[in-house]
Amino acid sequence: QVQLVESGGGLVQAGGSLRLSCAASGRTFSTYAMGWFRQAPGKERDIVAAINWRGDSTNYADSVKGRFTISRDNAKNTVYLQMNSLKPEDTAVYYCAADRTYGISWRASDYDYWGQGTQVTVSS
Repeated sequence: QVQLVESGGGLVQAGGSLRLSCAASGRTFSTYAMGWFRQAPGKERDIVAAINWRGDSTNYADSVKGRFTISRDNAKNTVYLQMNSLKPEDTAVYYCAADRTYGISWRASDYDYWGQGTQVTVSS
């Protein structure tokens, strides 16, 4: 069992930056692929970025490429999402998720554990 707790959300002006963190419990974090998803009101939950278990392979949604960076520190059981050049359309609840496989997972249905989410609001 893995528990995930996100932090770092908040209100920021367009063009600003935020860094989300996701702290994981359990000794097996380093063997899990991780992902960040977001869900805006009235919309589906979409993947934003994903990273493999070692942190040497990543993938991003087209809408955030070049602006967001996913990374992980297995010694700290933490995955991060650095978000730069934020836009109002980035406003959503952001969730981290863990998949009990080594490689990158791109579908929400692949993920086994979810955090409770953290709100990100970007004002224009």
